[in-house]
Amino acid sequence: MNQIKLNLIGAGRVGQTLLTLFNELSNCQIQDVLSASLISAQKAVRRTGAGRAVDNISDLRPADLWIIAVPDTQISAVAADLASALPRTDTTAQPPIAFHCSGFFPADEMAPLRDLNWRLASVHPVLSFADPEKAKDQFRGALCGLEGDPEALEFLQPLMVNLGAECFSIRSEGKSLYHAAAVISNNFAVVLQAIACEAWADAGVADDVIPQLNAKLLESTVENITSLGPQDALTGPAARGDEEVVASQGRDVARWHPQAGNVYRALSDMARSLKKDGSTK
Repeated sequence: MNQIKLNLIGAGRVGQTLLTLFNELSNCQIQDVLSASLISAQKAVRRTGAGRAVDNISDLRPADLWIIAVPDTQISAVAADLASALPRTDTTAQPPIAFHCSGFFPADEMAPLRDLNWRLASVHPVLSFADPEKAKDQFRGALCGLEGDPEALEFLQPLMVNLGAECFSIRSEGKSLYHAAAVISNNFAVVLQAIACEAWADAGVADDVIPQLNAKLLESTVENITSLGPQDALTGPAARGDEEVVASQGRDVARWHPQAGNVYRALSDMARSLKKDGSTK
């Protein structure tokens, strides 16, 4: 297949980023863009400088590659609507490839599209898409989890590599746990920083010092984890076995913020185990 015709459904931050990246590939032709509203589809087309905004599934033309970049809970419904609206592909022709971007759902979330003789995959870039422009710039070197039909993966992996991603495989049955790990590593780390900032503020640390504390500790923590691994990088009272400090501090945190107190105690238990055995279990 020389020229890849691409359709996008879902022109949010992830969709816009991928559309911009694919438009830079010389063998990729951006075709149709459908989103929750015609305005958002038109915005994505203007931003990319390619493609045609449409406002109905029936307006979508046949394509070789379909990106389903809608919210996770809408993937199944979009696949069902596509299966109802589009004709079945000739079994003698190269089957279209569809992928969604959920880290939680496997490719089979789009199962109705198999009735059209499509091949399915999930492509999960491990990247923050809070800002599409930054995400585009950060995509080169980003890790990207792939899962789905062998034919789809064989087609998609070289494309994602051409976009700059470093691809790895995910077991279909492990998608939920895989995504939970990403949430723990990224989203929960952000929540923990917010708790720390609130605690420092209530402990009387000056507002202009708190961001510096956060930055310095995060920088050294990332450096140590990267070079030493979690077990050897771990420090603090639980890792040292200072049980009196852990117990007293846990009570203080719980009085200040009951939920944070529960988190402190649970993480202290896991820190003890990690330092001793190399596992949090």
